[in-house]
Amino acid sequence: PQGSRSHRYIPQEQEKMMNFTAIDFETATGARDSACSVAVVTIRAGALVDSYYTLIQPPANRYSYFNTKIHGLTEADTANAADFAGIWPELEAKLEGQIVVAHNAKFDMSVLRSCLARYGLQAPAFSYCDTVAIARRAWPNLANHKLGTVGAYLNLHFRHHDALEDAKACAAIPIRAGLELADASMEALVQHLGVRVEAFESHGSASCGLFG
Repeated sequence: PQGSRSHRYIPQEQEKMMNFTAIDFETATGARDSACSVAVVTIRAGALVDSYYTLIQPPANRYSYFNTKIHGLTEADTANAADFAGIWPELEAKLEGQIVVAHNAKFDMSVLRSCLARYGLQAPAFSYCDTVAIARRAWPNLANHKLGTVGAYLNLHFRHHDALEDAKACAAIPIRAGLELADASMEALVQHLGVRVEAFESHGSASCGLFG
């Protein structure tokens, strides 16, 4: 049965509470392996208990004008920062074994996948889902489900395209949806909404078999 397979990806202790991790990357160029900052926030029982943010030196410390215009980071900001391989042990510890959410998760997972591939690093074991999908199901009448739009609807005040602020805004989406729908855990919320949970893999993703 589908329910039994879900235990492979959502740790049992996470099934009873709103426990999850939210991640956000910013990139220096259009290349997916050009991460220049990352943030992770840890939610336990619906409350933020840990936040992590670091700058990352992208390959050759190269930036595009377009990306800098979006997030404001430049070569000067990351001139002395570690590269992705340097920050990976700490980041991996935040992700391993967790259920991870991201807003437009396809982008953030592709950045992670590309950075791991560039530096020859092993993929961690975690599951993830997209808060865009959660927002679409929870609040279908919004004009769109971009982070800024959903954040405004939820009365969140944050600086968009700052990785830490975006990760916190992203984390607010399942928390608020769970409160509105009376779903006490991430498992209950994603089952209620019919949102897919996927297993992170270095070459792509695999459905956890929760929702077909």
